[in-house]
Amino acid sequence: MRDAGLDLDFIQDNQAFNARSGTVRGLHFQKTPHAQTKLVRVLAGSVFDVAVDLRAKSPTLGQWVGARLTAEGGEQLLIPRGFAHGYCTLEDATMLAYKVDGDYAPQAEAGVLWNDPELAIDWPVAADAVILSDKDLRLPRLRDLAAPGG
Repeated sequence: MRDAGLDLDFIQDNQAFNARSGTVRGLHFQKTPHAQTKLVRVLAGSVFDVAVDLRAKSPTLGQWVGARLTAEGGEQLLIPRGFAHGYCTLEDATMLAYKVDGDYAPQAEAGVLWNDPELAIDWPVAADAVILSDKDLRLPRLRDLAAPGG
């Protein structure tokens, strides 16, 4: 990564297991000054992984990028500070690993609703088939965030 101009010091490794295909998590981020960069990869199964730009003064605010990450392919996605992160599992028994460069701060947890119509993320699962946590169901739309950004 240093050869690509990235100077990151990851301080923690996390894992997330999702039993069923069609599980959507996110879109999560931590507010400044506790923002984190994440490096995401899949250990088992596959996901559609999404990053959404939340930087208030960014010309790409509210735009998203998505990538298929698979255990077999070993792909990774870097989610910079100032971006929300989410994913949809494409297979049962999917496990993700992600490195972060900042401490977890529960008071800084925030998120954006996974199906915010203004973001128009092209999730690979029908809305009526999505498996969501109660926490993710209650996230606000981007326009309702008090101070977007990370």
